[in-house]
Amino acid sequence: DLGNPQTWQDKLCNAGEDEDALNQLMDQLLALPERNDDPFDEPSELDAIKRLRPAGISLPPCTLSDEHLYDRLYGAWLGRCCGCALGKPVEPFMGKHNGLSSRQRIKQYLTAIDPSEYPISDYIPQYSPAQEQTGKTNCKPSTREHIAYMESDDDIRYTVLGQLVLRDKGLTFTSWDIVEAWWKHLPYRFVCTAETQAYRNMVIRYGFDTHKHPQQVDWQWIATHHNPYRQWIGADIRVDSWAYACPGNPQLAAELAWRDARISHVKNGIYGAMFMAAMIASAFVCDDPLTIIQSGLAQIPASSRLYLQMQQVIEICTKHDCDPNAYESVFDEIEKLLGHYHPVHTNNNAGIVVGALLLGKHDFQTVISLAVMGGWDTDCNAATAGSILGAMHGAVYLPEKWTHKLNDKLLSEVVGYHPIAISECAQRSLEIVQADRC
Repeated sequence: DLGNPQTWQDKLCNAGEDEDALNQLMDQLLALPERNDDPFDEPSELDAIKRLRPAGISLPPCTLSDEHLYDRLYGAWLGRCCGCALGKPVEPFMGKHNGLSSRQRIKQYLTAIDPSEYPISDYIPQYSPAQEQTGKTNCKPSTREHIAYMESDDDIRYTVLGQLVLRDKGLTFTSWDIVEAWWKHLPYRFVCTAETQAYRNMVIRYGFDTHKHPQQVDWQWIATHHNPYRQWIGADIRVDSWAYACPGNPQLAAELAWRDARISHVKNGIYGAMFMAAMIASAFVCDDPLTIIQSGLAQIPASSRLYLQMQQVIEICTKHDCDPNAYESVFDEIEKLLGHYHPVHTNNNAGIVVGALLLGKHDFQTVISLAVMGGWDTDCNAATAGSILGAMHGAVYLPEKWTHKLNDKLLSEVVGYHPIAISECAQRSLEIVQADRC
């Protein structure tokens, strides 16, 4: 409860660039009680989350043969990589610039090359006549002229890291196991925003001495201390391997995602991870986008902002008959609903993923393209959307114009996965599922 917001604005101005004063101000803000009139109930503990979930969605069990499950897993890995690579060059366009919104920057960058470049139908070109106005692209190895593999990226690196945790610990892994995996495989410069703060907090509080494993970790402090990013998208991009390990079991996928997300996030930052994991797991046994979305929402509190806002996004899409040609109107309304959030927040980016799935339906190119054209965190959103479509249909379904340019090659800057065949990553995911069956 801020009371009079202007008071805090004045304190912020008075602090200026004094780091100590800013840290003290952050501590004061964190210590404030929650508002009594807050209409949302948003716990971060798993038991409390489960109590507030809506009624679940009934899904069939996963009865895929190993051969067909491998193809679905390979499709999920490929779809994630293709979507991520598509979104990476325009990730720097996530915020406003020169009077242009994120979406406008992407559109102007592409249409200045040629009007046929929009809607998106191929990987992003490296240069545009409009780049002085829109800003320049990033990640040259993912641009159309140069793409030949999935370049190293945090979205994919966390999928690799999750696979390593599952290989070593199985489905009974703990949050502490993930922390140790971070310390072992992730240099500090490889993490961003909420993960940076949580990494720092773990070291401050517990050090690197894993032989002195604390019996009780203060996860709330780890996730919140000097961490203004704790409801951003970071936990969402870490969930895919959890979902790949339990195809057709969204409840378990969401629980695994919670064990991970609690390290660095709270509230909607956790729910976003659970939502995405549950959708990916559901896609292995369901090919209806709306049912997949509802299955994901069934794992988070119905009393949360994320749940309410995703229902509103569904209503927006339904109002436009989920017509992919209505994407401009749909994204206008999503931006009006969720545009007040930071470009890397969980909720607005989840809205883009939901919109892309509902409008794109079963068309892989349309889904990942819409996930980028919607703006904000483009590589994260297209990677998640691509993962869902790949899990839904398998590698044999994905268009070669997108997959072949990666040459089945992934770089992750993780030992044993740099380089590695994307198909080998899928094989290792299959082996994790098989091990759980034994």
